[in-house]
Amino acid sequence: MWHRDAVGRPLRIGVAGAGFSGAVVARQLADAGHTVVVHDPRDHVAGNCHTARHETGVLVHVYGPHLFHTTSSRVWTYVQRFGRFRPYTHRVSATVHGSVYAMPINLGTINQFFGTELTADEARDFIADRAEPGDPATAVTFEERALRTVGRELYEAFFAGYTFKQWGIAPSELPASVFSRLPVRFDHDDRYFGHPYQGLPERGYTAVVEAMLDHPGIELRLATPMAPEQVAEFDHTFWTGPLDAFFAYRDGYLTYRTLDLVLAVADATDADDDRQACAVMNHCDVDVPYTRVTAHAHFAPWERHEAAVQTTEFPRAHRPGDIEYYPVRLADPAARTAAYLDAARSVTGVTFLGRLGTYRYLDMDVSIAEALHTADVAIDAFATGGAPPAFVVDVSH
Repeated sequence: MWHRDAVGRPLRIGVAGAGFSGAVVARQLADAGHTVVVHDPRDHVAGNCHTARHETGVLVHVYGPHLFHTTSSRVWTYVQRFGRFRPYTHRVSATVHGSVYAMPINLGTINQFFGTELTADEARDFIADRAEPGDPATAVTFEERALRTVGRELYEAFFAGYTFKQWGIAPSELPASVFSRLPVRFDHDDRYFGHPYQGLPERGYTAVVEAMLDHPGIELRLATPMAPEQVAEFDHTFWTGPLDAFFAYRDGYLTYRTLDLVLAVADATDADDDRQACAVMNHCDVDVPYTRVTAHAHFAPWERHEAAVQTTEFPRAHRPGDIEYYPVRLADPAARTAAYLDAARSVTGVTFLGRLGTYRYLDMDVSIAEALHTADVAIDAFATGGAPPAFVVDVSH
């Protein structure tokens, strides 16, 4: 292990995980002169953001759609160092009882659903009259905030069934913050995200992460999981794998949702090859067993292909051995989560980060921003003979 008499010398750093969090930390530390060994249990980099060419030529988001959007100029500038990002504005449609609507809810959605021709101001009053009493900002649960924001008709049509399928938990048990991820608009803005920086990598996310890890100071070990006991081989380790896995699940498994993904291919001569005519179609009815269908070719409108490749998502409870997609803190016993977070803080020489390492539901740009900040703190600490803490960011929520 490294000691204070090694101040100023390059350190040997271990990184568990070759997704964006691990790759960003690895690259920043390598650029700072340290040597880095990156492990990943899969045979590819980029984690759940992995993209690959299907045999039809279509670039597929293998583990489901990942859309890049951010308010951070630093994050936007950083990712473009490693690949060209083409302009892309994400738009989502939603099927409810056989009709297709724009999502998030906007003025067009409201008028179509209620059969009205309201102006923006009229629609605000119209929805306010249907909303249940109470300030949405003080709502505790998803259901409370939704009912206080859009009323019961829109809540039951667009949110209740989809949310239950996605999380496996009644919306009345989910925190209100989950609802706040989607805006409600009273204009015709049908963009899914309102962030100033949006785009998709021309060659896919995997190419971007490969470029991040293409550095003489980085050794990449794919199909090689990092065992917790291997931290002793390094001066410091950054762990982006599952938090409970680091401790061999000694307090039980943390709760996640996973996805079963069903891929289908249709020839472009088939009239039904792209019947949803959009990148992502949400299916909101609770009796439809899947949540959304992704048509991958729409993520690269600058390309042309002779086939359509679509993925249908079936969320379900995570079991040991499944891929962890979505941390579900609310469904997990608070004592169990606290036990793992406290245990992590007691470990020396390891910093935990990323969606799995901190057991938090993070968007891609937030993961990158936190990894950049973690690397900044680590580089400064190493330069003065110290080390970064177990958690550089707030993991209390």
